[in-house]
Amino acid sequence: MKEQIVEESTQKLTIKKFIVYGILIFLVLMSAFMVVMQVFAYRHDFRDLNSYMREREDINAEWGRLLIEQQTFGATAQIGTRAVTQLRMYSPPAAQTVVISLPSESEQKK
Repeated sequence: MKEQIVEESTQKLTIKKFIVYGILIFLVLMSAFMVVMQVFAYRHDFRDLNSYMREREDINAEWGRLLIEQQTFGATAQIGTRAVTQLRMYSPPAAQTVVISLPSESEQKK
């Protein structure tokens, strides 16, 4: 009788060990899977970050070109303003303008 009780308790202990080991193995596998998912998400986010950084550099370069273009057009307007105010230059009215045209090829052959 005593041996049967010892045997039953040994079997129950063995079953409990298998259950605990099974749970532990499952938890280790789940944590490994979560690590893999985190690494995948990190690499995906890092790739997106690199593409956004390249896009930002392109936009900054375009912004610099537009600033230079704006300065160029601003200088042209300044030259016109200074010509009128300081040198008293003006555009002549239509009555004072003369249009000179070149003769066409058919007139030159005559």
